[in-house]
Amino acid sequence: MSNTYTQIHIHLIFAVQNRESQIKKEWKDRLYQYIISIIQGEGHKVLSINGMPDHIHILFGFRPNQALSDLVKKVKANSSRWINSNHLSMGRFNWQEGYAAFSYSKSQISNVITYIENQEQHHQKTSFLDEFKIFLEKFEIAYDHRYIFHNIE
Repeated sequence: MSNTYTQIHIHLIFAVQNRESQIKKEWKDRLYQYIISIIQGEGHKVLSINGMPDHIHILFGFRPNQALSDLVKKVKANSSRWINSNHLSMGRFNWQEGYAAFSYSKSQISNVITYIENQEQHHQKTSFLDEFKIFLEKFEIAYDHRYIFHNIE
């Protein structure tokens, strides 16, 4: 796209189906590399990726040549297929339906990267559900409690 200039940074969060802790330390880095290849293959630039066994955070520079929902659908479908075809998870692996995406200005990027890189330390104090609600409230997003990720019982 000539004469089109953008600077869009997206923080994407999505969870494993039923918030099961299926992402294992032994293969999470391979998963992250696979997801990076999908996103960058679509022309976007991954700035940070990390997560926990039940969810993932990705910060990337987004090019507006594709709908965000189409990119997320591709990432989730292809990464699920990759996990299942490589038999990395006990049983069938799926991502939970839905996702959260938040935009940040360039001046906030280093803080978001630090936040994503320190997921393990952060979740020693805050649960994923609490974290998710904090993001929704911080960005003033109205939500229906029926459709929020619930703690596993």
